[in-house]
Amino acid sequence: MSSSIRISDETKKKLELVKQDDETFDELLDRLATTEKDIKEKGGFADDSVVADMEQARNEMNQSLEERSNQQA
Repeated sequence: MSSSIRISDETKKKLELVKQDDETFDELLDRLATTEKDIKEKGGFADDSVVADMEQARNEMNQSLEERSNQQA
């Protein structure tokens, strides 16, 4: 089963910047949507420091994307 979502051209450009060459958009969105619960279920070891590190990395990635997007505009 498949669904469609609408995104702006600006959002698509941001996603293309972080998408890996061999990755589909579905795989990219799945990777970006990974939650603390997913990590705990997969690894069974996600403590508070791992979650905090993931949150920091996500924030840094978002900031980097925003900066790249502003440079392209």
